[in-house]
This record gives sequence, C-alpha cells and structure tokens, in this order.
Amino acid sequence: MGRPSKYSSAFKAKVALEAVRGDVTLQELAQRYSLSPSKISEWLSELEAHAHQAFERSSVKDKELKKVQSENKRLLEKVGQLSIDCDFFASACEASGLKVR
Repeated sequence: MGRPSKYSSAFKAKVALEAVRGDVTLQELAQRYSLSPSKISEWLSELEAHAHQAFERSSVKDKELKKVQSENKRLLEKVGQLSIDCDFFASACEASGLKVR
C-alpha cells in the first residue's frame, strides 16, 4: 500500500474542478498551488474516471452497508455463544477434576 497523500480529497477536487473549468491553464494552477502540472493532470484523470460516483444512488451503498452490518452482528453473536460454551466446559472440567489450561 502506498503512502498516504499529503493533500486532502477536498483539495484535490477543488484543484481538479478549477482545471475542468479552464479559466486558467494547468501551469497557472500549478504555480498558484505549488504543485506540478502532472499532479493536477493526474487528479483531473481521477475526477473524470470517478465522477459517476457522485450520481450513484445511495441505496446500493446502503444495501451493502446493511449486509455487512448483519454479518457483523451474526459473527458477534457466534463469538458470544462460543465464549459461553467455553466457559461452561471449563467449569465442567474443573468440577470433574480435569486440568484446565
């Protein structure tokens, strides 16, 4: 995994949108924000590639989130049940004189 960016996503979007507007050249933007023109071009490409996500319906994301949350709940319940079982068998072993770790 690469190192984290020192620029926030909001900053990247701001600069890329200014580049899209075309009011100033990439070189002028680069000088204004102390960036390289290639970095602005990279952000512009990312914006173009992922712009469709701004218009996606949130229901798709909500369905995925609910699915993950229900799986998380199921697993937590399973861990709880296994903890209860483990404690029960440990106490049963102690009561019968068996050695417990």
